[in-house]
Amino acid sequence: MDHLPDDNSRYKDIDYWDERYKTEQCFDWLGSFSKFQHLLEKHVHKEDSILILGCGNSSMSGDMYSASYHSITNIDYSSVCISTMKARYSDCVGMTWHQMDVRQLSFPDASFDVIIEKATLDAIMVEEKTPWEVSPQTAVFIHQALTEVRRCLKPGGRFVSVTFASPLFRKRLYARTEYNWSIKNDCPLGRNLQHICVDPSKACTSSPSAGQDTGAPGLHLQSTDP
Repeated sequence: MDHLPDDNSRYKDIDYWDERYKTEQCFDWLGSFSKFQHLLEKHVHKEDSILILGCGNSSMSGDMYSASYHSITNIDYSSVCISTMKARYSDCVGMTWHQMDVRQLSFPDASFDVIIEKATLDAIMVEEKTPWEVSPQTAVFIHQALTEVRRCLKPGGRFVSVTFASPLFRKRLYARTEYNWSIKNDCPLGRNLQHICVDPSKACTSSPSAGQDTGAPGLHLQSTDP
């Protein structure tokens, strides 16, 4: 891959992404929308207002729009990315693009039914030495981002996180009491993806594989009911 950085720490560097987006047309971390569309359709309605965090130059937004999800807001902290993607999908009425930091979302409270991130938080964690315990700096970053996710979700909204990490490690970050998210493990997906659903109206439950560190990427679906 021509755009691989010489050091993984550069995945946190906006200059790296600006340069990459100047030449790279499209790249989908963890697979395209079609890989998990069958699961997403169970929990995301066509009429939902959707926010995609760290959209990058992925085709996911366009693919979702083609699948009749027409209220999609995309953010990325790279101005190059946003400018390119806005022009590419200019004919998609109802889909918007904004340069923004995931820790400081400039949307009113309770703006979205669904918030999605795909490998965005993974990029923030590239310098971590072990998944068992993140550094204080990364923990603060993740908490700031998830606090904004919590604030911007409507009552009963869902947070979908598609990640390289196993559910065991993501649950440790997502299960803080102040988010008021309860988590249960659901069915495994193709290509060793796993799905975690959060529903405060139900008790947490675990599938037999929930505590195993498979090392496989995971898809986590969270909902919140303030």
